[in-house]
Amino acid sequence: MKKTETLNLFAADASAGDTSTIVGTKGMGRSTAHLGASDAEGLWSQCLGIIRDNVSDQVFKTWFEKMRPIKWDGGQLTLELPSHFFYEWIEQHYASLLQKTVQKVLGPKAKLQFEVVVDEGATTPDKRTVKLPGLRGASQPSLPFSESKATQPKSGPTAHYPTYFNPRYTFENFIRGENNQLATSAAIAVADNPGGTKFNPLVIYGPTGLGKTHLVQAIGNRVLQRNPNARVLYTNSEKFTMEYINAIQTNKIPDFTNFYRGVDVLIVDDIQFLGGKEKTQDMFFHTFNALHQDGRQLILTSDKQPKDLADLDERLISRFQWGLTTDIQPPDLETRIAILQQKSMEEGMDLPGDILEYVGRHVTSSVRELEGCLISLLAKVSLDNRELTIELAKEVVRGVSNSASSRTMTIDDIKKEVSAYYNLDQALLSAKTRKHEIVLARQMCMYLSKQLTQTSLKSIGMHFGGRDHTTVLHSCQQILNYIDTDKKVRQDVEFLKKALRG
Repeated sequence: MKKTETLNLFAADASAGDTSTIVGTKGMGRSTAHLGASDAEGLWSQCLGIIRDNVSDQVFKTWFEKMRPIKWDGGQLTLELPSHFFYEWIEQHYASLLQKTVQKVLGPKAKLQFEVVVDEGATTPDKRTVKLPGLRGASQPSLPFSESKATQPKSGPTAHYPTYFNPRYTFENFIRGENNQLATSAAIAVADNPGGTKFNPLVIYGPTGLGKTHLVQAIGNRVLQRNPNARVLYTNSEKFTMEYINAIQTNKIPDFTNFYRGVDVLIVDDIQFLGGKEKTQDMFFHTFNALHQDGRQLILTSDKQPKDLADLDERLISRFQWGLTTDIQPPDLETRIAILQQKSMEEGMDLPGDILEYVGRHVTSSVRELEGCLISLLAKVSLDNRELTIELAKEVVRGVSNSASSRTMTIDDIKKEVSAYYNLDQALLSAKTRKHEIVLARQMCMYLSKQLTQTSLKSIGMHFGGRDHTTVLHSCQQILNYIDTDKKVRQDVEFLKKALRG
């Protein structure tokens, strides 16, 4: 008998937003009101017809074809997924698509539930299932407050503040490496003493899929674990904007203002999407000021450094730089292997070292892509009954990973290329030696890191034995001086840039 874990995802309702952006109408037109329990497959087939029109063939085959309809009771559709990791991936990437599809096919009152197989040997229903929180992308009220709650935000516990945290995003299951060392240390410091450190605001930036959301939600989860009455709110800039617009339309600006200024910790994801929204930026500016002056903690994420964000008010950029701004880089090889090892263990599968290393070496651009490759590999083994071999790993990597020419440049790539070019042990780049050839190679690495990546000076220094940002600036200036005066170094720079860019 299969042991399963039951996950109630969301109840789709009209307040979740317009569904007109969904493309395609395959299988539509049949009312769901009269369908019985045996119609789960037909109903899910209608959903798949819509989903297929909105994702690539690879995504459809890897994710949605693996879902198996179990039951339709007239109000709730139950689907079975192969693993909890599979569920997490769906939660992160396709919650909105599922929500809109359910609204179109099942109707505005319908619910969707997942059962995740975790064991084959359970004997009773209570051992088979456990309720877990819904998807972050699931339908939520258009405004996170009511008039009665918003007018006195400081009078009650955090129940007045819907947090939308994923309980699985913790520091304990966040893999720490050189690529995120400073960001992780700062996040832990903030979580242990919100509003009481110099890291206010804490701004974490970097390309998508590297774990920014995991890290900031881990802060919120730890704060609430230590103080359940703390008022902690997680949101994103798009949701903040929509709530502000709705507050204007419903004449609830005072409620909106009181609500956001009543939190102890405000976490705003993807702050770059405030660009160009002048009125929303003005509201966020005053919200930021009020919270900061009151000693409340602000935590922001972005895909770029604040100074590089387009169409953002200089007043906001200035305030974002009051605290600590730190980046997350794509993980190095050792960190990628550690991530794969942990995720595979969570799925109850011990991957051989050669497969871990192969996937880690060839999937480099983001943690999200790395996890996608792993889940595709596990899906082929558990669902397609394929043998777990290095050949299968190569097949999955070819289908999931980006080409080397399109992947994100990392400091690890630069260190590897430079050390090979100068025929040096890579570890010497972080050593304290002052030998000229090693110093030159280290300076070359720092210069190329500043030129070819979005990494901050402080973070670049951390990758080279914990050197500070002034050392990085000096190194960059030295290479610029060499370029003007030394033909050999100028040729070295040109060759290395070309080699790194492929």
